[in-house]
Amino acid sequence: MVYEHFPILKERTKQRAGSLSGGEQQMLATARALMNRPQLLMLDEPSIGLSPILTAEIGKIVQQINAMGVTTILVEQNAMLALTLGQRGYVLETGSIAMQGEAQELLLDEGVKKAYLGI
Repeated sequence: MVYEHFPILKERTKQRAGSLSGGEQQMLATARALMNRPQLLMLDEPSIGLSPILTAEIGKIVQQINAMGVTTILVEQNAMLALTLGQRGYVLETGSIAMQGEAQELLLDEGVKKAYLGI
C-alpha cells in the first residue's frame, strides 16, 4: 500500500534515509506512519522545502489517505494547500486562533485572501 502511494520509495529501498531528497524524506516519514494503519494522521508542514510539483503530489497523497478513512490533521503554512485539502480550517496568529470555519468559506474570505493567499 505504501509503495502504491509513494512509488519513488520502492526505487530507493537500498538507499539510506539521510541520502534521500527533502521530498523523498517527507514521503518516507508519511509512509512510515501509514504502515501502522492509523485512524488519525497528523502532518506537520509536509510541503516545507518542496518544489511546487512535489507539493501538489503531497496534496494528492493526503487526499488519498483521507479517502481511505484516515482522519488527517494538517499543519501547513501553505494556506492554499491546507484550505484546498481540508474540510475545516484554523488560521493561527502568534499562537492564537484568529479565524476558523469551513475551509471553502475561509478560501473565499477577503481577509484570508489578502493576508495568506496573496490575492
